[in-house]
Amino acid sequence: MTPLNRKLRNATAIGLFAAAAAPATQAVANDTGWDLLKSIGLQEIVTETSYEVRKSFPESLEGPVEGFSLTGFVVPLWDEGGIRNFILVSDMGFCPFCGDPEHGTAVQVELDTAMDNLEEGMRITVQGVLEPVLDPETMQTVRLVQAAVVS
Repeated sequence: MTPLNRKLRNATAIGLFAAAAAPATQAVANDTGWDLLKSIGLQEIVTETSYEVRKSFPESLEGPVEGFSLTGFVVPLWDEGGIRNFILVSDMGFCPFCGDPEHGTAVQVELDTAMDNLEEGMRITVQGVLEPVLDPETMQTVRLVQAAVVS
């Protein structure tokens, strides 16, 4: 794997990871959508010459899912006005950039319309088209596109 691919893999490891139980003092989103997303299987295969992530999706997530809603906490990707892309995490205690399965579930969100009032850690509900990410070189499993903030 080239250094660029390694950086990209680490940068895109923001997708879904196996969930760990959160301590009671942490803020946790209460949404059954996270439970469904946690059922996606990941198998990371690393050899001296190759890297591959094998993904297994529940039948209901094998293709795009229209109208998928998810409640979580905003982690902006860039410090800029008019946010269109961010990470939604199920638990504020998890690090979406660590690339470690113990760091919880996270979903990349792409809004149709940029928003100026999204702040890091803000609890929101988004709705859009949930797409599987089939790229075998990233642990990212899904992304929510054509999304809108509904609350």
